[in-house]
Amino acid sequence: MANHMQFGFQDASSPIMEELVKFHDHALMTALAICSLVLYLLTMMLTEKLSSSTVDAQEIELVWTILPAIVLIMLALPSLQILYMMDEINEPDLTLKAIGHQWYWSYEYTDFKDLTFDSYMTPTADLPLGHFRLLEVDHRVVVPMESLVRVIVTADDVLHSWAVPSLGVKTDAIPGRLNQTSFTATRPGVFYGQCSEICGANHSFMPIVVESAPLANFENWSSLLSSQ
Repeated sequence: MANHMQFGFQDASSPIMEELVKFHDHALMTALAICSLVLYLLTMMLTEKLSSSTVDAQEIELVWTILPAIVLIMLALPSLQILYMMDEINEPDLTLKAIGHQWYWSYEYTDFKDLTFDSYMTPTADLPLGHFRLLEVDHRVVVPMESLVRVIVTADDVLHSWAVPSLGVKTDAIPGRLNQTSFTATRPGVFYGQCSEICGANHSFMPIVVESAPLANFENWSSLLSSQ
């Protein structure tokens, strides 16, 4: 999760998030090169002596027409690649349905029989020692590590948004509509997120906690929860 005074992204825990961080760095370096070139040209214009001679500017016009087009292509190609990667969901290993309510989340594991639960934020008075205030929940979403998880997102009342930054996931939950996204957790751990849509008075009190575990641990958890 994010730390105090952190300016960068959270550590990537999925291939999609790794690609998003790489594209962010690529776009920033491109912007830095453009700003450096503009600053250099401005400095030269302010420090050099002005000349009133007429110069044929066809070459420079050709450069400042083609160069921006090249820069846009350098930004567009990796962006389109990531968009297609995020949209592609082939043969998921697990399907999870997330339903937004005012103000909590309900989860359904559609590949299992009667494996559903509600996830509420843990009150500060009941928070175990060492857990995060306003981020911990009473029932975590447990998923198998290194497995493609498809998440079907909808809402029961108003607009919500299911978002887990370290997994590179953010999907709007719209009443009467099913949106889908996917992720693959590449390492075990606990990943925190929150509703990213202003959904009402308790908007900031419906966190999301995804726990990635080895397949054997996930099977034990699902068997235990199904038997209750």
